[in-house]
Amino acid sequence: MRAAVLQLNAQGMSSTKLYNNIRVAHKKGVKVLLLGEYVLNPFFKELQNMSLSMIKEQASHQIKVLKELSSTYSMTIIAPLIIVKKNELYKTIAKFSPFSTSYYQQQILINYTHWNEEKFFSNMIDSIQTPMIFKIDGFKFGVISGFELHFDEIFQSLKEKKVDAILVPSVATFESYERWKALISSRAFTNNCYVLRANRIGEYQDKEFSWKFYGDSVLASPHGEILSHLGNKEELMIVDMSHTEVVGARRAWGFKDAINKRIKS
Repeated sequence: MRAAVLQLNAQGMSSTKLYNNIRVAHKKGVKVLLLGEYVLNPFFKELQNMSLSMIKEQASHQIKVLKELSSTYSMTIIAPLIIVKKNELYKTIAKFSPFSTSYYQQQILINYTHWNEEKFFSNMIDSIQTPMIFKIDGFKFGVISGFELHFDEIFQSLKEKKVDAILVPSVATFESYERWKALISSRAFTNNCYVLRANRIGEYQDKEFSWKFYGDSVLASPHGEILSHLGNKEELMIVDMSHTEVVGARRAWGFKDAINKRIKS
């Protein structure tokens, strides 16, 4: 399975870089393209000062563009988007495939004092549900947000789905790259699946902090090894993933078998 991460800054209403990079990815045989968080919308702190009508207009434009690109290039595109419904804002991850569009509403949002998405967005706070799952040519993907990567309960909901790869759009900042790499490697290893993470680049400056989004998009293997990663520039990373490698890792480490022996019938 050939996939790609397109590592970008916030694009606003511009589609030029999307068009150019997706054409390149298509020529290279990419079937799934992943974007980072707050690439198609301004960063969270900027959204707080925008009107609902402007956010809605931007989302409508990006949805139209991504539907067109997915159809034209026969590619599935995973793209975080801020959606407006009945004058409420929802943080979602959209899946644009050549013949359909679906949305995953982020279940666990950041709720820190300096970065409180949970308070700002109208996403439902409820029991954990299975995240978005889809297949392409027999290769199974799961999709979660960057913040959700931290929670065991999200992975508990995924464990019976036997996903080959987890796609993780993120917006990590504040020099946290070493911690993120450790987390990504650990999740890939303990679940014996690929983890493909797209992190945005760029910077936002407010009165207190300089929010530097450092990129470092990465692919971890089912054995927990970092196979590929980007720097802090605008880049397209093309990667290959193998279902056979996933099966081999699960047989080699036997984590699921060890648990299955201990489940009471």
